[in-house]
Amino acid sequence: MKRIAAFTYGVVCYAIFFGTFLYAIGFVGNFIVPKSIDSIPDGPLDQALLINALLLGLFAVQHSVMARPAFKRWWTRFVPKPVERSTFVLFSSLALIALFAFWQPIGGVIWHVQDPVGQAVLYGLCALGWGILLVSTFLINHFDLFGLRQVWLHLRGKEYRPLNFGTPGLYKIVRHPIYVGFIIAFWATPTMTAAHLFFALLTTAYILIGIRFEERDLVTFHGARYSEYRKQVPMLVPRLGGRSSGIDPEAT
Repeated sequence: MKRIAAFTYGVVCYAIFFGTFLYAIGFVGNFIVPKSIDSIPDGPLDQALLINALLLGLFAVQHSVMARPAFKRWWTRFVPKPVERSTFVLFSSLALIALFAFWQPIGGVIWHVQDPVGQAVLYGLCALGWGILLVSTFLINHFDLFGLRQVWLHLRGKEYRPLNFGTPGLYKIVRHPIYVGFIIAFWATPTMTAAHLFFALLTTAYILIGIRFEERDLVTFHGARYSEYRKQVPMLVPRLGGRSSGIDPEAT
């Protein structure tokens, strides 16, 4: 019964995440969702900036702290290991839901592309960014990343083993294609408002800072193999005429 409950919990957490992910696309792109990044401003500028900064900070702190190995070792004293990742995904989704619900639009246009071709190119780049992000999660095992593999193995009575280090597809070109997808999706817009710019600047800063902590953990976990990978493959911007990492993705 406990295994079924853990599996059900993992599936519910994933469903909440996926709904949040779809809402995020509409939120950033200003379509379909009831409240987006550029909804009508309804408060003073200084208050809006403070609230938005706190909302982004809440997500950044939650995401960074709960992802650290030391926190996981402490956290799994209270949360069963099979659902630790699902719980992380749930808390991340809740932090994003809070951001969507309490986000304060600012108004003011930084740039606006009126040419239809230019608009199409920017919308296409935005869609490409979200596509890169999603595809990249599947390249490294989407279901492990979001906790479903863990609860599925637990349901079957099998021990969870971390995935082998590998460099499939886009990971041969850049070390963090998921973050590349986020950056493209956040910056590629035909209408850049003050609120959107604030969001893009702070999330990009968080990504650049977060990568440092993430890579420190990866070097600790994978050792010299990840250190060599860092030397051979750029972090976010592909090299012109770049080469493969030369690392066997099936090696342990």
